[in-house]
Amino acid sequence: MSALVQADRQEFLTLENGEVDLFERTVPRWLVHRAAVSEVLITGVRPHRRDVYRVGAQWARGHSYYGPVAGRWHDPMVLAESIRQAGLLLAHQALGIAQGHQFLTKHTSFEITEEGARLAGAPANVVLEVTLKDIRCRREHVVSFACDVLAHRDGTLIGHGYAASDCVAPAVYRRLRGERAEARPACTLVPAVRPELVGRSKEFDVVLGVPGGGAGSDQGFDVLLGAPGGEAGDDRSAVHLLRVDHTHPVLFDHPVDHVPGMLVMEAARQAALARLGLPQGLLVGCDALFHRYVELDTPCVVSASVPTVDELGRRSLTVEFHQSGSVAGVCTVTILDTAAQLA
Repeated sequence: MSALVQADRQEFLTLENGEVDLFERTVPRWLVHRAAVSEVLITGVRPHRRDVYRVGAQWARGHSYYGPVAGRWHDPMVLAESIRQAGLLLAHQALGIAQGHQFLTKHTSFEITEEGARLAGAPANVVLEVTLKDIRCRREHVVSFACDVLAHRDGTLIGHGYAASDCVAPAVYRRLRGERAEARPACTLVPAVRPELVGRSKEFDVVLGVPGGGAGSDQGFDVLLGAPGGEAGDDRSAVHLLRVDHTHPVLFDHPVDHVPGMLVMEAARQAALARLGLPQGLLVGCDALFHRYVELDTPCVVSASVPTVDELGRRSLTVEFHQSGSVAGVCTVTILDTAAQLA
């Protein structure tokens, strides 16, 4: 176990009876920064080798937001959320980072195989082999770390991921955020694109708004609206506005002062599906770089690039998030066209 483990942390690394025990119960909510028990995916953890841990994650066959894709696959975004939760769990339990610290994710990514995401007759029990790395300390306190993740299902490698975060004490975070710590979303939501274009059945779950939808303007917005792929106000446009509904019980599981990273990644997925015209496409990869927080109270423009196609027929494109005259984040998204399999 890492020498950075602190003796006074809450003990949870106690499972020693094999992988079956990794799926008996969820871990405490605070360890993965979730308010709702139903949103906790992580079910256990045990040391494997030095700075390497085996973390259990269970993917239900149904989820209120990350539901089945085309009735055949788990939503791969549950792998992204599992990686996020596993990193937080180990930050607290293995690295001794105290409750209340803020985590500023700089880079996160995942890839998953089509077969690895396939639905079966029971929940998917996934073992994440997480390697802690690039641990930096200041005065014996961890200030940043990263983790490499290998995902196994039924003994088969189905995907991998990565996450890198800075860790900030509460007082430091308040100074960094200043007035932004009290920021709240705009009162009026921009009109949503049609749900069926982005793989959704309800407008409530859509995080892309129609350009020119009345949410104000952003520096550079007029230039972005000239991007190929559609006209302003067209659901198939390459450019949209980010739609932030802070009442959403999953995307906003608890109050925050910025747009959550999982919402940004979901917006990138929806932008890719709309750009490609593949609402039932399967997200098999996402690489997200966050240059700064996406703020709640300022219009954010989401622009999708011209896609490329690889030898396996997977479509990849880059989605940028423009806010206040600069790029706040970039996601490279890879989508598999499932139409042939659904025919």
